[in-house]
Amino acid sequence: MENAPVPSDVASCFTDPRWRLNNLYYITDKTGTKVQFNMNWAQETLFDELHYLNLILKARQLGFTTFLQLYMLDSCVFHKDTRAGVIAHTKVDAEAIFRDKIKYPYDQLPEGLKATVPIQRDNTTTLELSNNSVIRVGTSLRGGTLQYLHISEFGKICAKYPEKAREIITGALNTIQAGQVAFIESTAEGQEGRYYDLCQEAQAKANMSAPLSSLDWKFHFYPWWEEPAYEIDPTNVVINDEYRKYFKKISAQGISLTDGQKAWYAKKAEVQQEDMKREYPSTPEEAFEASVEGAYYAKQMARAEAEGRIKVLPPIKHVPVHTAWDIGVSDYTTIWFFQATTNGPRIVGYYHDTDYGMPFYITKLGEYQERLGCRYGKHWFPHDIKVREWGTGRTRIEQFNEAVSGDEVMGRAVLVPQHSVADGINAVRALLADCEFDQAECADGLKVLRNYKKDWDEHRSVWRDTPRHDWASHGADGFRTLAMCYRDVPIVQPKEEEKPPVSQTAMTIQQMIARNSRSGKRRY
Repeated sequence: MENAPVPSDVASCFTDPRWRLNNLYYITDKTGTKVQFNMNWAQETLFDELHYLNLILKARQLGFTTFLQLYMLDSCVFHKDTRAGVIAHTKVDAEAIFRDKIKYPYDQLPEGLKATVPIQRDNTTTLELSNNSVIRVGTSLRGGTLQYLHISEFGKICAKYPEKAREIITGALNTIQAGQVAFIESTAEGQEGRYYDLCQEAQAKANMSAPLSSLDWKFHFYPWWEEPAYEIDPTNVVINDEYRKYFKKISAQGISLTDGQKAWYAKKAEVQQEDMKREYPSTPEEAFEASVEGAYYAKQMARAEAEGRIKVLPPIKHVPVHTAWDIGVSDYTTIWFFQATTNGPRIVGYYHDTDYGMPFYITKLGEYQERLGCRYGKHWFPHDIKVREWGTGRTRIEQFNEAVSGDEVMGRAVLVPQHSVADGINAVRALLADCEFDQAECADGLKVLRNYKKDWDEHRSVWRDTPRHDWASHGADGFRTLAMCYRDVPIVQPKEEEKPPVSQTAMTIQQMIARNSRSGKRRY
């Protein structure tokens, strides 16, 4: 396909960036065919709603990377002395963005325009033009001043490369001054990292309709259901009960879907599975609550949500509440509150804090007991509680048992046998198939379970077989304590009046797996 000549009567249009973007640039489409670029609905909406600093949370395949490169390339071609930068999360992605979305569109510009603003110098990541404008792509940009900055997939950078994310925040973002333009564009990657924090702050301002300064970030959200292409013929597409419940839930939030959209979502989710809400979110909240790449319990937590096992779940009266702990020295100490019933594990609370000794946490147990009117059974501690101390000269388990001695309501401490991390993780996966959670009391704990993930090997670009030590580690370790002790916890038939525990113990993890296998369930 040859470039169409620029007609003489459109000379005045060259001052209009919207006209330039929709008439001067050529790209390759998904089939590799050269086509003229025209803004789609999502790109045009962003163009019309641009602010100085822009946070873009979006579904996949809406074309924002292409649009943002063309927007910055156009600014460099038509304005001298302009500096633009793009940050990608890997070197390979950086080079591909430069080759396909910057250099190729420039090469397809009308010959007269290229003659007016020729390339002065270029390589695989930098394009320098004769008007002293430069656009460069890398994995980290520090130094100098940029008028335009685009950070691609910042959510993934925060999740996989926290040090690189910090470098971007302190380096590249400091090159943007008030009145200049920046874009942070990404899918969500869990409820942690600076991308998540920025989105929460910007969304709060948007919800309050607060006026934005040139140094405030504006929140833009583009859900899957606004994309016209995300719809198929619903004939012969079966919508199961899980998706019917989901569509009813989002309908209550004001999202009305056609049968074709429902069919597209159901078929797409067959492939994406637990990643569907991250890759194709319906709401901003859903995007950040979705599974995290590399997360140990992604499938189990997605299933718990889909089956409605995260809900209002107060403790059952007269059924003992047990606790499972992980002890931190300079990190978090975490406590899970749970009940063992014939209907399965009820996770009724979660608490964590740091820099306090055992007396503080015993006080917290008392506050929880008084607030919810429960009585305690056993408090399960990891094996190392009898080794580590808080500097009092006594082990923690000694401190605990001395503090609650003689108080039947407060229960007593018990050690969980030593086990490997791998065995504990497998036990958690099996137990989660039956757990119910109180959505309010366990809010922080649910974040922990969704975000507990493998460590990322940056050099080999693979997930390691070992957990990443971060803010989610101790809460997840506490739930491992819960999973490993649950087989030894007496289970109780929930009734209105108090009944003594039946002479039975909770099913072992192996029994759960066997039972679910016999019933044909795929819940872990």
